[in-house]
Amino acid sequence: MDFTQTIRSIPDWPIKGVIFRDLTTLMQNPEAYKKSCDALHARYSTMNIDKVVGIDARGFVFGGVLAYLLGVGFVPVRKKGKLPYKTISTSYALEYGEDHVEMHEDAITRGERVVIVDDLIATGGTMEAAVKLVRQLGGEIVECAFIVELPDLKGREKIKDQKVFTLCEFEGE
Repeated sequence: MDFTQTIRSIPDWPIKGVIFRDLTTLMQNPEAYKKSCDALHARYSTMNIDKVVGIDARGFVFGGVLAYLLGVGFVPVRKKGKLPYKTISTSYALEYGEDHVEMHEDAITRGERVVIVDDLIATGGTMEAAVKLVRQLGGEIVECAFIVELPDLKGREKIKDQKVFTLCEFEGE
């Protein structure tokens, strides 16, 4: 399936010159959503994954399903202040400034095999932060998985020592 055909492109959002890739249309399409989740499951079903880490918020939509299908635990990476227990935190760069993400300090046990899932990789900052958190807890990152990649934004460069899997890509910003 060509997933790009199910993803809405919105020009000049959130700012002029940017084309926003809206995955809500893929998620609303039962066939596309099922096939994207099935593709992730097929990819990781034989890799002995112990935990799926999903990045706030659309990484939850795909990562939660993947964890369920694999029969493993799901770990949310959330924006600062959203998790109720003791957390570890790291910052990442935004276009203007920085933000923080957190994970519960007991979410991953040293040596657990982890796949980190998000909907889209653009500049790679959020995934880079999630990688730092997983490593801090001693997790072994098998791969970073995305539905969409925007290769022109060079997000892979921020996570260049990680294996990356994507289902589709869009050229241009």
